[in-house]
Amino acid sequence: MKHVDEYRDGRLARALAERIADAASRGGGRYHFMEFCGGHTHAISRYGLEDLLPESVQLIHGPGCPVCVLPVGRIDSAIRLAERPEVTLCTYGDMLRVPGSRGVSLLRARAAGADVRMIYSAADAVELARAEPHREVVLFAIGFETTTPPTALAIRLAERLGVKNFTVFCNHVLTPSAIQNILESPEVRELGRVRIDGFIGPSHVSTIIGSTPYEFFAEEFAKPVVIAGFEPLDVLQAVHMLIRQVNDGRHEVEIQYGRAVRPEGNEHAKADVAELFELRKSFEWRGLGTVPYSALRLKRAYAQFDAERRFELEDLPGREVPGCQCGAVLRGVKRPPDCKLFGTVCTPETPMGSCMVSSEGACAAHWTYKRFREPRPAALAEGGA
Repeated sequence: MKHVDEYRDGRLARALAERIADAASRGGGRYHFMEFCGGHTHAISRYGLEDLLPESVQLIHGPGCPVCVLPVGRIDSAIRLAERPEVTLCTYGDMLRVPGSRGVSLLRARAAGADVRMIYSAADAVELARAEPHREVVLFAIGFETTTPPTALAIRLAERLGVKNFTVFCNHVLTPSAIQNILESPEVRELGRVRIDGFIGPSHVSTIIGSTPYEFFAEEFAKPVVIAGFEPLDVLQAVHMLIRQVNDGRHEVEIQYGRAVRPEGNEHAKADVAELFELRKSFEWRGLGTVPYSALRLKRAYAQFDAERRFELEDLPGREVPGCQCGAVLRGVKRPPDCKLFGTVCTPETPMGSCMVSSEGACAAHWTYKRFREPRPAALAEGGA
């Protein structure tokens, strides 16, 4: 298939792997690179890219899965919303199976009688609200900067059509804030220290925000960032570019995914988001804790579309499933097999944590592609329990 097969060429992959091994050998050290996008995690596992890398190059899974990073309390709030007799809650497929407190999910809430609908786009929720004007239709909106513009367009559509029974439970979070939190807080008190020498930057997010927001991290923390595509050759080339930067003592933002990402990003999408949304002072991330200015909420001018205001929702203190290490996996401190629940009580059919639900989750990727492979030697956390 044109523009796909070219980026999955085994001969080119082996050649890139040889270049990586040569560059790493000349550097003489060890390299720890965090991929921040769940799509990269999936590609690394699916194509066995770690098997092509020398042992001196370690890839660390980061909190790049939007379904995974949502805290349990927000899921509990969505379930409580769905249980209201007048509400129809709409969300994307992955969110239906994410466990909240006590293992209850939206799917189980629906089985118990809640009106929960799966949608394929934010606009579907607006159309449902038009079709069922007697219901309060709530869009359970999640995701990074990639999915925020479609939510903004759905709100504009509802406003233009005069739809009064449509609101948004907004859970859109911001990638740069999470990266800064990781770099500012390398110590994970109960787990140890995470070493990161550079980042494989997210590609879909960067098509919206561009590469400019990452320049702060490169300069302030002296960490290189290479924005990469999702195909195996994209990821391998990004790793090679990062090693070259480390060897040269550089810390710059480079775009490997030049066929889709521009430094300025998508100006139209950014303008739509800026018009409708504002920063929250703080927001909880699974695995990172409370991160300042890391999420969005609707501006007061669009309060009529804000489910948190209309239904007076309060933040709920969620409780993780005992023994689930999803937070540590998202933080990059542990790998999926380090969790005692992985592959025993926690499988894609019976997920105990969000990382096993989404196809972008590290646990789901490991289960699908890596659980029968020989483990690679790795040392993610230095010290700690």
